[in-house]
Parts: sequence; structure tokens; C-alpha cells
Amino acid sequence: MRPYVNIMKTILVVDDEPKIVQLARDYLERAGFAILTAGDGKTALAAARAEKPDLIVLDLGLPEMDGLDVARALRKDSNVPIIMLTARGEETDKLVGLELGADDYLTKPFSPKELVARARAVLRRLDVSRANAGADTLRVADVTLDVSRMQVTVGTRAVEVTPTEFQLLATLAREPGRIFTRAQLLDAVRGMAFESYERAIDAHIKNIRRKIEPDPHAPRYILMVYGVGYKFADEPRGRTG
Repeated sequence: MRPYVNIMKTILVVDDEPKIVQLARDYLERAGFAILTAGDGKTALAAARAEKPDLIVLDLGLPEMDGLDVARALRKDSNVPIIMLTARGEETDKLVGLELGADDYLTKPFSPKELVARARAVLRRLDVSRANAGADTLRVADVTLDVSRMQVTVGTRAVEVTPTEFQLLATLAREPGRIFTRAQLLDAVRGMAFESYERAIDAHIKNIRRKIEPDPHAPRYILMVYGVGYKFADEPRGRTG
């Protein structure tokens, strides 16, 4: 993969703890990003709408208007990428945030170097998604999806999948590295002949893995994020066996 190139993208850092804001600013600016800041939810929402940043780093525990409400409001009219900051143990908030459309999360206390890496990864995935938008062919590593024909190949091997399996695989492949909750994947296949409960996703993922993975028990492409959902690896693991 080619190295990530940052063309002065803007990140809005939202947290009510000045030390965290300053730490994030220092590291992100050093990495070449332009930084905006906000200390509460209402200010963050106004800044996001006025300045239109490329990415928002959003603490969930904000005064007046919490981070989940900010994310909910943003998603009514914006697809700006969001990295959530959550306190340790707030598993429910992580799930709700991801279901609202957040792209990633970090648990406090976090490494500022990891924040920079996550920011770069989210923005890289956005660039890939934009490049693939409307494309008839999706390619991630050696997996190719012919969207118009609903055909899948892994390397030179053709793989037979059902329409539901294809839709799930395409949803994951359009944004490699992004974590999708089961609810989000369920939404992606609504309108098709599909069981209306989230755990059915697990059965379909198992079938897809059986068809495309070199070793379904040690997945290379479709990875589970424990307690959250699934993602298509943005840098697939080496082949096994």
C-alpha cells in the first residue's frame, strides 16, 4: 500500500478537558493536520456546520449536549467521519455511537500516536470510498467484486455467493477497515429476503468466510471486532497454510 499523503486536512477536536485537547492538537498538527477545537457539544455542532472539517474527534462525555447527541444531529445532514472518545467500560456508548454512524473509537486514556494513526486510517478509507463510489468494480487486496453482475473472484478463482452475501460483502469492501455493527449490516440488506434479526448476520458472515477465506478459522479478509461487529481488513493478513 502506498504511504498516506495528507493534503492539509482539517480535524475538529471536541473535548471538555483542555489537557486532552492540547495533547491531541500538538500531535495532530505535528502530523500535518489543521486543527479546530471545541469544549462542548453545542459549540462543536456549530463549528462542524460552519467550518466543515474533514474529520471530527468527538468525546462522548460532553457538558450540555453529549457526544451521542452531537453525532445524532450531525448525521441528519452530514457524513463527516467521526472518531469517538469514550471512557473505559462504556461499551453501550461505543455500540450506540457506531450505530449512529461513527467510524472508529478510542478508549480513554489513549495514546496520541494511536489517535494520529486512527485519523490517518479513517481519512484514507474515506478517500478509497470516494474513489469507489459508483464504481462497477470493487477491488480490495485480491478480492474483486463485479457489482453489475454480482460476481466475486478471489485471485483468479470465481466464488459463488447469494445476493444477500454479495450485498454484505460489497458493503464491507467499499470501506475497508471501517467497523460495521450488525445493525448497520442488517440495514444494508433490507428489502431483500433476509431474516430480520441482527444475529443472522453472523451466519451469513460465516458462509462468506467459508467461500472466500484461505482458512475460514483464521480469517484474512473479514475480521470480527469483538462486541461490535465486522470489518473488511484494510491490510489483509498474510495467507495461512
